[in-house]
Amino acid sequence: MQADIQDLGGLQRRVDLTVAATDVAQEVSQRLARIARQSSMPGFRRGKVPMKIVAASYGSQIQAEVMREKLGSALSTALDASKLRLAGAPRLEPQSAQDAGQIAFSATFEVYPEIDLGDLSRVELHRYTCGVSEADVDQTVEIVRRQRAKRAAVEREAADGDRVTVDFRGTIDGQEFEGGEARDFSFNLGEGRMLPDFEQAVRGSRPGRQSQFTVSFPPDYPASKAAGRTAQFALTVKRVEQIELPPVDAEFARALGIADGDLSRMRAELRANVEREVASRLRARTREHVFDRLLEATRFEVPQALVDEELQRLVKGGAAGEAPAGAALQQAARHRVRLGLLIGELVARQALQPRPEQVRKAVESIAQSYENPSEVIHWYLGSRERLAEIEAGLTEDNVVNWALAHAKVSEVDVPFDELMGGRK
Repeated sequence: MQADIQDLGGLQRRVDLTVAATDVAQEVSQRLARIARQSSMPGFRRGKVPMKIVAASYGSQIQAEVMREKLGSALSTALDASKLRLAGAPRLEPQSAQDAGQIAFSATFEVYPEIDLGDLSRVELHRYTCGVSEADVDQTVEIVRRQRAKRAAVEREAADGDRVTVDFRGTIDGQEFEGGEARDFSFNLGEGRMLPDFEQAVRGSRPGRQSQFTVSFPPDYPASKAAGRTAQFALTVKRVEQIELPPVDAEFARALGIADGDLSRMRAELRANVEREVASRLRARTREHVFDRLLEATRFEVPQALVDEELQRLVKGGAAGEAPAGAALQQAARHRVRLGLLIGELVARQALQPRPEQVRKAVESIAQSYENPSEVIHWYLGSRERLAEIEAGLTEDNVVNWALAHAKVSEVDVPFDELMGGRK
C-alpha cells in the first residue's frame, strides 16, 4: 500500500512509516549470529561467545542500525512512488502503531524543488574580453625582475621602491587593537600595501629613526574596531634596503628556463603565460556573471536542510574564521546551494557533462605551464579525485557556454590592469 505523503507547505513533507516488528527482529538475530561466529572475548574461544553476551554487547547498536535501514528503505519506496527527491536528512519520530506487530514512525523532510528555467533568450549576458599588448608583456618582465631582485642595506633616507623593515605599535584612545603592533615587519615602500598615513611617516626616515604619528583608518577598514577611527603609532625604522633589479639579458632569460638565453623566445613564453592567465581570469569573470544572471532569472525555493549542510561545510572549512556563522555566511551558503541546484538541473536537462576528450584536453592545457608536462598529465590522470576537480570546472564551463549560446550576448572589454588586479 502506497504511503500518503502530506504537503506541509513549501518544500516540507511528512509521511507515516511502518515496518514489521518480526522483520526487524529476524534481521537483528541474523546479524548478531554473524557477530557471534566471528567474536572472541576473554574466557571464550573465537565463535564460542554465548549469544546472550553478544546481544548485551552489540544488541542496541544492531537494533538501531536495522531500524535506520528499514525505515530508510520504507521512505525511499514512498519517495519513489511519489517521484520526489529527498533533500537532506529526515527527522524521524516514533508513533503509536495501530497494529501490535508493526513499528511506526513519522518522517518529516524536505524535497528538491521544481526549477523552471524560463526563456533564456530574453536574458542579456556579457562575454568578457581582454587583449595582451607588448606593453603588458613589458610590465610582466618588470614584475619578474622585481621578483628576482637583490636587496642591499643602505644608510640613507627611505624612498619609494625601497624595502623597509620596521617595528610599530599603535593604540586607539590609549588601547591596543588587533593588527596594531608588529616587530621586524617588512614592506615595499610606495606600493600601497600600507595606509597612506603610515607610508608617509616612513618615507624619508633613516635606519634607527624613531617617530610618532597618527593614522586615519577608512570606514571600510577590515578590522571593525579600527574602521573610521584615528590611531596613534610609535615607529622604529630598523632597516632600509635598496632593491637592485637584474638586467634583462641572456642570463636573465636562462634563469627563466630559456636554455639558449634568447630574449625573443623568453618574451614569447612570458606572453603565452600571461595569455593563459588572462584567459583563465576572463573565464572566471564571465562564469560569475553568467551564474549571477541565471540565478536572477530563475525562481525556486531552496531546501533549508541543504543550506544548513553547506553552512556546516563552510564553517568547518574555516570560511567563518573565529566568528560565529552570521548572516553573511548564511547568505553565502544559500547562494552556493541555489547555484548548485541550478547547475545540476541544467546539466541533467541539457546533457552538459564533460566528455572524456574535453577532460584530457583540459589536463594537457594545465600541464603546459609546467617544466615537465608529461609528468603533470600522468599525475592528474592517475587520481580520480584530481580528475573530479577538473571535471567540476569543465561542467561549469559547459553550463556557461550553453547559456551564452542561448541568450542575448554582448562582449565587454576589460582593461588589462583591472583584470590582473594591479600586479606587483
